[in-house]
Amino acid sequence: MGSIATNWKKLSGENNWDGLLEPLDADLRRYLIHYGERLQSVHDAFNGETLSTAYGLSRYPPENFFSHVFLQNGKPYKYQITNFFYAYSELALGDWVLAGQSAWIGYVAVSTEEGKSVLGRRDILVCWRGTETKLEWFADADFPAIPVGQVYGTTHNPKVHEGFFGVYTHNNPDSTYSKNSAREQVLAEVKKQVDKYRDEETSITVVGHSLGAALATLNAADIVANNYHKPTDSNVGCLVTAFAYASPLVGDKGFYNMFNALTDLRLLRVRNFFDPVPSLPPKIFGFEEVGKEIFMVIVSPFCKSPLDNPHNLELYMHGVAGWNGIMPFKLMVERDIALLNKGGDLLLKKHNVLGQLVSPSVQPKSHVEPDDSVRVGKPLDACCMAEWPFSPLGSLLS
Repeated sequence: MGSIATNWKKLSGENNWDGLLEPLDADLRRYLIHYGERLQSVHDAFNGETLSTAYGLSRYPPENFFSHVFLQNGKPYKYQITNFFYAYSELALGDWVLAGQSAWIGYVAVSTEEGKSVLGRRDILVCWRGTETKLEWFADADFPAIPVGQVYGTTHNPKVHEGFFGVYTHNNPDSTYSKNSAREQVLAEVKKQVDKYRDEETSITVVGHSLGAALATLNAADIVANNYHKPTDSNVGCLVTAFAYASPLVGDKGFYNMFNALTDLRLLRVRNFFDPVPSLPPKIFGFEEVGKEIFMVIVSPFCKSPLDNPHNLELYMHGVAGWNGIMPFKLMVERDIALLNKGGDLLLKKHNVLGQLVSPSVQPKSHVEPDDSVRVGKPLDACCMAEWPFSPLGSLLS
């Protein structure tokens, strides 16, 4: 653990991960799994039961969130959530909005005193989940590139995926949760924490999976381009690092050039060869990759097939734990393989782990009521009283 506290700047890309990617550094493996677990918790806690009155919200409040998702006891990297944030997605035809929905999409958290001692600094963490709602699927498919000079400046004439930018910037004045856009919510909270800890060594880490990886890319660039990583009345900013798991392509050559001009910004993409999402939208439409990349070919002896749900975030973390380049897959970091079946059915039957360990039909009751945009047409929830059934199983590494 001490090596992470000492070398966190290298692990966060201060030197663009030189010498850490091939072979994959042991501390970087742990680092990526740590951030992946914080990200996975958003998916785990998301209420995706469409018949629930709390559909689209977190099952747990921010105050004790990490205890509910098993990231508190026994975990050295301690954080406290300071704010949830919500995104407004809409389906539009020209100027007509046909449908709109506000949904919980992530959180901002800050490392505690205990976490700071292990991580080597005060870490401000922003987590963006992947696609969960139907309207978010429509946003994923809305890939024409649009100018975004109003956010990133006009020097390089950057353009980005219209659907991703819409999820990032749309708001609804009539919504309980999305009166301000996800962008505005996150930037305000990040600035608040940067000012609060201005006298400490800090970092900002932005992580996301799939749609969330695209949003993390937009958000990290936004934070640096508009100086939200600098305390008020200061010209010195902290390092901002994005870890993008299974990220689609986000912007064009102008966005690439703008991104590379931001000296305090780093991004590492984690990719599985068998996952088609990182190849979308096709580059023939002018999209460019940004940042550095870990390109894994995840062929695990524990799994049924490398083609079985290759976009799964738990599979990505399994790959980070055991991918060894041209050498056979071998777990270099101890990580329970039962986690692969938490939301899927990836493991070989011989491991005797049931698929779908988190049952979508058993929903804990949410701590808050949704706004009208979520509640409309949804019957009252009659199946939300059970506790979340998943708990980590014993190690099956042998």
